[in-house]
This record gives sequence, structure tokens and C-alpha cells, in this order.
Amino acid sequence: MSDTFAALPAHPAAPAVGPAAPCSCLHPAAADGAEPARPAGRFGPTHALILLLSVLVLGNGLFLAGAPLETIFTLLGGLGAIGAATLAAAGSGRRLLTVLAEAAVRGAGK
Repeated sequence: MSDTFAALPAHPAAPAVGPAAPCSCLHPAAADGAEPARPAGRFGPTHALILLLSVLVLGNGLFLAGAPLETIFTLLGGLGAIGAATLAAAGSGRRLLTVLAEAAVRGAGK
């Protein structure tokens, strides 16, 4: 029998002495004045493309399933509003959130 599924060695226990290692999340500026690399976990163009494609696929799937266009547009518009509010809140866009809330209240009053 081959050893393809051999047991993995046990991981050594982390030392319990001393403080934890400092976070290396900060990226120093480049020496030539160029912008430093963005830290992982930020919303970037790849994330935007993935979200755009997923919304398009969801809309097409609902259309092919026979959902009315008004329902599809309402759902996708709501998803877009939730996404915009989340990005604004994460980016400390309090002013943008205020403007969006005022527009929503004014739109609901008509």
C-alpha cells in the first residue's frame, strides 16, 4: 500500500512565553516616491468585477426562471443600495450616508 495518505506530523505547540509578534500590516512607502502596495482585504477592481459579474448572473438567472423584470430590477437595485451603503460605512463616508438617507426619505415621501 502506498504512503499517499500517511499521517501528517504533529504541529509544534506555540511558545507560551513573551508577547505576540507585532503586526506587519504596515507597508512602508517606496524609496522612489511611488505609492506603497495596498494591503490585502481592501476593495479593489478585482472585487468590483466579481460583484458585477455575480449581479449580472443573478439577474439573468432570475429572468430565465421567469421572474418579472420589475421584481428583478427592484431586487438588484436593493442589492446595489446595500453594497453602496456598506462601502460608504466602511470608508467612513458619513456625509455620503447622510445624503443617501436624505434622498431615501424624500423619495419615500412622494
